[in-house]
Amino acid sequence: MEIIGIGCDHAGFELKEKLKNKLESDGFVIKDYGTNSLASVDYPDIIHPLASDINKGILKQAIIICGSGNGVAIAANKYTNVRAALCWNMEIAELARKHNDANIVSLPARFITFDEAYNIIGIFFRTRFEGGRHSIRVEKIKNIIE
Repeated sequence: MEIIGIGCDHAGFELKEKLKNKLESDGFVIKDYGTNSLASVDYPDIIHPLASDINKGILKQAIIICGSGNGVAIAANKYTNVRAALCWNMEIAELARKHNDANIVSLPARFITFDEAYNIIGIFFRTRFEGGRHSIRVEKIKNIIE
């Protein structure tokens, strides 16, 4: 079975633990990158190792969580092969997979419930990339212009 990465800062810790426990009970294999408590941490310290593993192809998909979902997504998206999408409902999660081939779902712990988060990741993991015209667009993301 495919391994799913999960990582968060202190604001996402409680949601991460609930999701991890539920996903493991559903039969998923989870690699937990931390954090492991409510103590304040700097989210890049957690997210960089996770995003690096996605970038290298060690992991195919992951879940990242912070208060707003923005900070962790910004950090993860520094990697060429990472497409982290901030998802606050199921429709956004589905479109992130279908149109953007997102490989990390970023959750805003302070703005969604556990049930909403679980439903979001469910649709995220079940939805396949449509390819076609979207493939061209996704490839253009890698072309960095300075």
